[in-house]
Amino acid sequence: MSKAGKIAIGRKAPDFTLDGTGDEWSLEAAAGRNVVMYFYPRDNTPGCTQEGESFTEHFPQFKKARTTIVGVSADTVASHEKFKAKMGFPFDLLSDPDQAVCKLYDVIQEKSMYGKKYMGIERSTFLIDAQGVLRQEWRKVKVAGHAEAVLTAVQAL
Repeated sequence: MSKAGKIAIGRKAPDFTLDGTGDEWSLEAAAGRNVVMYFYPRDNTPGCTQEGESFTEHFPQFKKARTTIVGVSADTVASHEKFKAKMGFPFDLLSDPDQAVCKLYDVIQEKSMYGKKYMGIERSTFLIDAQGVLRQEWRKVKVAGHAEAVLTAVQAL
């Protein structure tokens, strides 16, 4: 169980609703399909772009496995729309400006850049099954090979 006790593998994932590139999106509305929800720090940054491209590359296999992919960051819907259009992502990006969902999934962590510490989104991915149960989580994600690992987990459900 995570430190905050909000989420745990094998338990129902907490529901939420956020605005995104495809209008409003809620976990509850995705019931009946697997959901891959990946949290990322910022639109238009190298790692986040590479991660989105990797999920895009494997999108047909995720779709075949009845799996919805959504990306979540604190960026605005307008920023997400530009990023999605520029990169041609076939999935929605959700905006969490007050980081409420990020906190719910415990992805706000202390980070360090150029020796300065700050709180930010730790690259993390959650796999939720068609019944809404959290099946797997990846934290401190390294982008290379990640989408493939998630796809393997989806196909094993």
